[in-house]
Amino acid sequence: MIDYERHGSVAVITIDRPERRNAIDREAAERLGEAWERFDADDDVAVGVLTGAGGTFSAGADLQAMDLEDGPEGYLGFTRTRAGKPTIAAVEGHCVAGGLEMALWCDLRVAGESSKFGCFERRFGVPLVDGGTQRLPRVVGLGRANEMILTGRAVEAPEAHDWGLVNRVVAEGEALDTALALGESIAEFPQKTVRTDRAATYDGIGEPLDAGLTIEAWHGSRVFDTATEGAERFAGGEGRGGAGVE
Repeated sequence: MIDYERHGSVAVITIDRPERRNAIDREAAERLGEAWERFDADDDVAVGVLTGAGGTFSAGADLQAMDLEDGPEGYLGFTRTRAGKPTIAAVEGHCVAGGLEMALWCDLRVAGESSKFGCFERRFGVPLVDGGTQRLPRVVGLGRANEMILTGRAVEAPEAHDWGLVNRVVAEGEALDTALALGESIAEFPQKTVRTDRAATYDGIGEPLDAGLTIEAWHGSRVFDTATEGAERFAGGEGRGGAGVE
């Protein structure tokens, strides 16, 4: 139902309910929450990838079961939490309704070229309650978010990329491999500053600039040892001309 596998420094969490288009019922939501807790506690992995089995990311809540329950972590088991390490959604096929909300929870999104995104729950009067109304405007802007939320229309991968909803569009079937490669490239960097810079970005969203700069300074002050080590490596000739960054 929910698989957790390690691929080097990357953990892959797979929603494996293809008979339900990877829709989430209560048990799946509980397993998802457990999987992300395992990821955060797993010191051997630096990046988490969320994907779906069978060529579909997720259709969101399982409207046939209709047994999800609200809780501090969100209906889908984790969408009101924040992972302590970078996360990537590897999307093939439909990424709609709660599936879109789960992808928005991730830091980055890689999509196969035939992927579709949308607030399809609009058709059935199901509200967005797993972060969609809050994360989507932050990612694509208010006007585009309102278009998706109010019309429920499908947004295909190329348009999603133009909007900034998707970071990379790849050939169909290659989203997971691309996300794994991206995750490994992130894992190669010094992780203390990857995580503090990520935290500063999220903690500063919506704050006035002065407050955001204070937040950034506080996070940065915690990792000056890593910066000192990095400066010494640079002085020794490593990384000149941007080497090591794709």
